[in-house]
Amino acid sequence: MAKLHNVAFKLNGKAVAAEVEPRELLIYTLRERLGATGAHIGCETSHCGACTVDCNGMSVKSCTVLTVQCAGADVLTVEGLERGGALHALQQAFHEEHGLQCGYCTPGMLMRAYRLLQENPSPSEAEIRYGMAGNLCRCTGYQNIVKAVQSAARKLAAKPAAA
Repeated sequence: MAKLHNVAFKLNGKAVAAEVEPRELLIYTLRERLGATGAHIGCETSHCGACTVDCNGMSVKSCTVLTVQCAGADVLTVEGLERGGALHALQQAFHEEHGLQCGYCTPGMLMRAYRLLQENPSPSEAEIRYGMAGNLCRCTGYQNIVKAVQSAARKLAAKPAAA
């Protein structure tokens, strides 16, 4: 057995720590050690994006990031989007615009859309499609996902100092 490493980081704003093997992937640490099961395990090759989380202000596919690489990082998962029981504008927009069907890809879609809107608060349809290209959905055809991101962008722009 490999030597375990104690890795501490912030998860959804709270300090956490886990003892992990050097080769343990972040997705497994999140789901199996820390109980953050929102990010889904999909392809395990970085193609589908179901495992997308935000790490230090960047979208990452947690099936290709080693947990030890996250020491001292700030990690945000879909569980961290809602605040005080209120859905984030993106979560609400995905619901209102029917941006999900089976829901398997939805956590990764939400997290990628979150970072996209942080980087570009008012993206065009083409910019949304390009920015979300690394996240795959086999159910929706993407049109309602694009509409949901557009709707959330409008809602967030109307709110002063929105997250």
